Amino acid sequence: MKILARDRADFLVIDDDPAITRFLATYLKMKGHACATLTEGFQTATWLENHDCEVVVVDLNMPKVDGISLITYIREIRAELPIIVFTGVGYEEDKMHSALRAGANGYVSKNLPVEQLYCVLSRVLATCRQRARSAALSRARPPLLGAA
Repeated sequence: MKILARDRADFLVIDDDPAITRFLATYLKMKGHACATLTEGFQTATWLENHDCEVVVVDLNMPKVDGISLITYIREIRAELPIIVFTGVGYEEDKMHSALRAGANGYVSKNLPVEQLYCVLSRVLATCRQRARSAALSRARPPLLGAA
């Protein structure tokens, strides 16, 4: 599955497990995308100040900065940036709802095949790109004047 007609997307993966970040970065790069990784949640602010991405993938259970706090922070500084939770906690309803309330756009368990994550990333990115195109078109249209 390709992500929309545009072949390349820029991802940021934040997970305290370097094996997970390497795996996801390799997978996404094999699919033709760019992927940056962070293994410390507290590095996110500096990274986002200096770089752009189209989707953030966040683990919920990390030391120092938990995923829910990180999602809340990202929402404060980049409200439109899609955030997908990719976590090993499985389907814990309370955590899932907390992540969604904090602003996550989706939730995928690490126990599922990576293709499942890719499908969620594709859908979220397609939706966000479509919203951005619609917003740009509505700003570009001049207002209608007069009456018929």
